[in-house]
Amino acid sequence: MILTVTPNPSLDRTYEIPVLERGAVLRATADRVDPGGKGVNVSRAVAAAGQRTVAVLPLGGPEGALLARLLEELGIEAAGVPVAGSTRVNISVAEPDGTLTKLNASGPELTDAEAEAVLEAVRTRVESADWIACCGSLPRGLAPEWYAELVARAHRAGARIALDTSGPSLTAALRERPDVVKPNAEELAQAVGRPLATVGEAVKAAEELRGLGARAVLASLGADGQLLVDETGAYFGTAQVTAVRSNVGAGDASLAGFLAAGGSGPAALASAVAHGAAAVQLPGSAMPTPADLDPSAVVTTADIPLDRVLKEPA
Repeated sequence: MILTVTPNPSLDRTYEIPVLERGAVLRATADRVDPGGKGVNVSRAVAAAGQRTVAVLPLGGPEGALLARLLEELGIEAAGVPVAGSTRVNISVAEPDGTLTKLNASGPELTDAEAEAVLEAVRTRVESADWIACCGSLPRGLAPEWYAELVARAHRAGARIALDTSGPSLTAALRERPDVVKPNAEELAQAVGRPLATVGEAVKAAEELRGLGARAVLASLGADGQLLVDETGAYFGTAQVTAVRSNVGAGDASLAGFLAAGGSGPAALASAVAHGAAAVQLPGSAMPTPADLDPSAVVTTADIPLDRVLKEPA
């Protein structure tokens, strides 16, 4: 079972339009609403693969009630922690060429008691979890050290931790030695304090994160592929993608694929790449099912193209 923790979940509404025109009245050609937040997306991808997952998350207001109902409809057990504020609603506008414009709300401010209640909800379920995936930004009211405390408590209980966050929250948590951290290229550059222009520079940055405490680094490099750097070495994975429809949640799908395949080694990296490639070809923040995956399109290797220039340098 994969337990996910999403401190700042959301309802994600996506509108597909022909072209975004500022100041105009636009009519959507399609729209959808999905349960959102990085950890929630990981749970959705795990559930889509037919595996058990439990989502721990604060829920408030009618938006929180709808989020819980949507998770239940997907077969995901929602371990909701009641909070006074309302769960946020995020808006994404997708254009046919793959351009995505996002409007993310800040979400409710959690009290100390509510923050502790989320940690307690994790504690009561940690023994049954194969992995705990802690994902996303922290809501208002939570100090950057909150994730570090969660990692420390989970490790004391014998659990393995995958952490997908950025900035001070990531830096603070590294000292507790999370088993896997999953930055994208921009977050990886931020963590080491310098821009990354090539795949080789991304590998060096991942090695630095390992030196700061991360036991393994799974880094998403967008269209350039994904890196896995752990105690056995560095590995690189890519996949052919026919057309990008939406990249919302693609990194979360990758993490789900990685953990569902065991959470270590080249085989897990291949699963991560396959899940990420499938996700970008789906609408909104839809998560891929096994039928959407194309393992034959994935190539993983320890022969990393260190000189390859990143398409979107961070």
